[in-house]
Amino acid sequence: MRSAIILVGGEARRAGGQEKYFFLLNGRTFLQHILESLRGVVDEVVLAARDPEQCGRFAHIPGLRCVPDRRKGIGPLGGLHAGVQEVRGDPVFVSACDMPCINSRVVALLFQVIESGHWDAVIPAWDPEMIEPLHAVYRRRPLLAYLESHENLSVRAMVRSMNARYLSIEEIRALDPDLRTFTNINKVEDLERINLEMGNSSDAGRE
Repeated sequence: MRSAIILVGGEARRAGGQEKYFFLLNGRTFLQHILESLRGVVDEVVLAARDPEQCGRFAHIPGLRCVPDRRKGIGPLGGLHAGVQEVRGDPVFVSACDMPCINSRVVALLFQVIESGHWDAVIPAWDPEMIEPLHAVYRRRPLLAYLESHENLSVRAMVRSMNARYLSIEEIRALDPDLRTFTNINKVEDLERINLEMGNSSDAGRE
């Protein structure tokens, strides 16, 4: 069984306080785009939110579970900690909620690689220093073991502590030539730009 965790609990400071998962791209929310891209690739999706009140914003979406942070104020690791305890599958794809162009074929490749070896994680890497730990696949047990006992709040430090397989961007480019799967929207200005660039596309991120 394959699972996915989408981190939706960020404070959205760079987005003017707006919740980025409800930003619209081509008339659909970021969350809708991500869920569509993951359909057929994973068996379940769990949202990791700040608190029960935020979880309530997703109650209208059938078949989608949401879990609030159990450990507050530690950033993405708090969402990962809550989400990995909730998922039933292994391995687990992890994504930020501000990546609306996730490519289903790229996600499938990440799963295939981790399932073919003895890796704790498969992480896309632009170079040895620039990696994509929030667009990656992890084994549940080592991820949970780290999150239960750690001192560093850096997601990259977590990855460096694992037996990780770094998947080169060139391997991913074969499936996603423009590498749109890594598109990250932090500001309203970024949203306006990508809507202009992709205004004629009806299904960003799924092929």
